[in-house]
Parts: sequence; C-alpha cells; structure tokens
Amino acid sequence: MRFTTAAVLSSVAASLVAAIDTIEIKGRHFYNSKTGDPFFIKGVDYQPGGSAAVEKGADPLSDPEKCARDIYLFQQLGINTIRVYSVDPTLDHDECMTMLAGAGIYLLLDVNSPLPNEHIYDMEPWTTYTPAYIKHVYEVIEVFAGYDNVIAFLAGNEIVHSEGSELVSPKYIKAVVRDMKAYITHQIPRSIPVGYSNADHVEFRVSLSEYLACGDIGWVDFFAINSYQWCGDNTFSGSGYDVLVNDYQNYSLPIFFSEYGCNLVRPRIFQETTALYSEQMTGVFSGGLVYEFTQEPADYGIVEIAANGKDVSLLEEFDNLKKVTTVVKNPDIPSDATENDRPACKDPSYYTNISGDSVLPESFGVDYIKNGVASAGKVKWTKGKFLSLDKVLDETSYTIKDAEGSEIKDKKIKWVADVKQSGPTSGGNGKETGGGDGTETSVGPLADSDSTTSSTGSSNKPKDSGAFSLQAACGTAFAAALAVVFATL
Repeated sequence: MRFTTAAVLSSVAASLVAAIDTIEIKGRHFYNSKTGDPFFIKGVDYQPGGSAAVEKGADPLSDPEKCARDIYLFQQLGINTIRVYSVDPTLDHDECMTMLAGAGIYLLLDVNSPLPNEHIYDMEPWTTYTPAYIKHVYEVIEVFAGYDNVIAFLAGNEIVHSEGSELVSPKYIKAVVRDMKAYITHQIPRSIPVGYSNADHVEFRVSLSEYLACGDIGWVDFFAINSYQWCGDNTFSGSGYDVLVNDYQNYSLPIFFSEYGCNLVRPRIFQETTALYSEQMTGVFSGGLVYEFTQEPADYGIVEIAANGKDVSLLEEFDNLKKVTTVVKNPDIPSDATENDRPACKDPSYYTNISGDSVLPESFGVDYIKNGVASAGKVKWTKGKFLSLDKVLDETSYTIKDAEGSEIKDKKIKWVADVKQSGPTSGGNGKETGGGDGTETSVGPLADSDSTTSSTGSSNKPKDSGAFSLQAACGTAFAAALAVVFATL
C-alpha cells in the first residue's frame, strides 16, 4: 500500500534523520561520505531468473511490486547492499531505487548483460569491444549515477575465466575501466568508483589484481572476488581464508567478496559470514555478498519464487543466513590495518599467468566522453532520480511464506532514510581517477618490481555477438565448483 495522508507522511519524515549518504573510498576501505564511518558491504547477489531471464523490457529493478516484496526481505536479513548483474537502461528504475534508498540499502551494479553488444566475450574480446558496447555501458552509467545509493559500477564479472582468456582479456578489462572513468569524470556530477569482479583462480588472483590496480590509466578503484572455498563446518585456516588474507595483505585498494556461499555441504550455515566481519579479515576485506537471493538451477538461492512469478517462499538457508547477518554489526577497521600505495605498472613479464599488457586498445568512447552519450541521438533512457516516499510502494501485495509454509502478514518496509538527491544532476565532476580524456592507451610508466607510486583518489597517503557464457555476467555453480577446486590445489 502507499502512503496517502499528510499526517502519516509528516510522521515518517520526522523519523528519517538524514538522506541516504553516498559511499566513498579512502585508502583500502569504504566509508560513509558524511559521517566518516567505515562501510562494510553486507549483502546478497540479486538477479531473479538468472542470466537466462535477461531480456529487453524487464530487469530486477523495474517492477515495483517485486521490489517491495524483496526489499522487505532484504531488511529481514539485515543487509545493507545488493548486487545486480544486468539491467535495461531504457526502463524506469526510479521507484525501485527510491524504495531501496528509503530502506537504507545500497546497490553495486554491473554494466554488462548477456545480450548482444552488452558484454565482453572472454576468449575474443576484440570482437565485442565495440562502439555499440561502449554506448550501452555509458547509458547504464547515465541512468544509475543519479541515485545516491549506487556505491559503484562493476566493469566486468569473471571475464578472465576460461583457459586462454587470461592471455587476451586483461587489457580489455583495463580499457573498459579507463572508458568508464573518463566518462564519469567528464559527464557525471559525482565521482563513482569502478571495479572488477574476479574468478577466484589461485593461478592469477593476485597477479590480475595487481595489474588492474597499477599505473596512471585504467586502474580499478576496488577489486572483488567470487570465492566459494569455505564449505560447511570449517575454520579460518581450514577454509584457506587465511591464505586469501595473506595474498592481499599488501594490496592497496578495497577488496570484498562479490560472491560467496559454497553449497557443497547442505544446509549452508554461513560460518564464513561471521569470519568475514571479524578482525581476522576486516583489515583487508570490506565484506561481501552471498550468492544468491533467488533459487535458480545452480541451487544457491535462499528464497524460491512461485510459478506465477509473484509469490515467494523462504528456504531454510534464508533463516540460517538471517541468524548470522542480523547479529553481525558494522565492524571497526583494526588498528593494525596497513595502508599501501597503489603500484606503478611493471614490465608485462612480472604479472604471472596473465598477459599484463602495457598498451591498451584505443577507446571507442572518446566522442561520448567529450559530448555525452545522448549526443548519439535516439535516446531511449532518462537519468534516474529519486521520488518522494509517498510516491512508492511500502508493502507488496504478493504472498510471502516462511520456511514452514506459513504466510507472513506484516510485509511493510521500514523507511530508515530520506531520499533527497545530494548534489547537481548534470555536468562532470572533474575528478581525474585514471580515465584521462579516453584517448590514452599507455597504462603508465613501467617500474622495477619494488617501485610504487601514490594514487589519486584510491589511497590517502563470443565467436559472434550473441555468444555468451553465464559466468561472464552471473556467477554459476560451474564457477563456484571451479573456485573450490582451485582453492584446494
């Protein structure tokens, strides 16, 4: 139901102490830009229907009834962030994004989709890195940059994954990051971080993170990992989490789990969630997102959507995750956490098991960076903007049943934040963070293996256009199983 009376609205407004604050990066952690408090990502991956359901005319953030249903459940889980893998920029997302913001929930958004001209094909990236692809990326940025609860954009998901992709794809990831950062600098009013979500393969998880962080052009603001190596009843050392922390101990940028939640032992009890927000990890890792919210063929879901596409039933693992997430508080950063300078790029031979090219492909986005993607004409999208809370749903009409099959009657979303936009709605922010004007192709000066350089803004000190594999846009059981195998090697 919607708010309908001035008295109710007045009461609601009085209880909302502040607008949803933007999140920023300082050093190797995320922070609330207004309060200065550390922000640890505590969330779920959210793409109902999975990759197979992605099509023009629908996405997870365009149906207010479904958003109201799931946002209520997000609040029951006690999470603060969701990740969405694919969106259609031509749709209206204002109501869903307003509901998320009012509920105090942030968004990490991938700019790719499985559709033609909307992703990078891992094995032959030059066939899909095209003007049409860059146009799609910029349209997604334009639409979602207006929402203050967008934490960051992900330039790719597991693009380096299939055998052979590590030799051809890294420089294309870096090129897309360059293109996105240049566009944000020149066309978007606020600086929004850009990062990459990596398959957790032990052969290149460190070298790829170093390559993507290095140099003056195309460096990521954060590095995310899809990790499934903690299975069942385990320990910090038994799971290999101690190795993960050690691998990234000297990394200069924020790191978090963009997917986690091994399902090889059932039911999942999410011990790793407790570990993730403990002092053993918070000096290096900034939280993570459980894969995944809705039940799909890969069998990772914690809720199941009925055949009518509307009603949902909670699964046992929803309650198991809730027991953990609702008691995990936003942690402090350990006093002994280190800050590290972002590195200069090294000779390509330094980056083991990947191709660490020092020259990037020429950008197809230069005209858009200068003039805006709307200059291409035939604009079918509009910049996103928050609505007032009296204009959005606060409760779904769909049925929600708990894990025992009983219907939940009170499904009302609790508004915890105001949704007024914080700044200007047009014009670039002018903050150079590694995009330049889009024309640069050199990643920066080469350096000896022990050389470093301070960063600006990151540290305070398919054979055809339709070819696509699920792991390139959404995590899968295949990807998860591989991660477990590689973690045990």
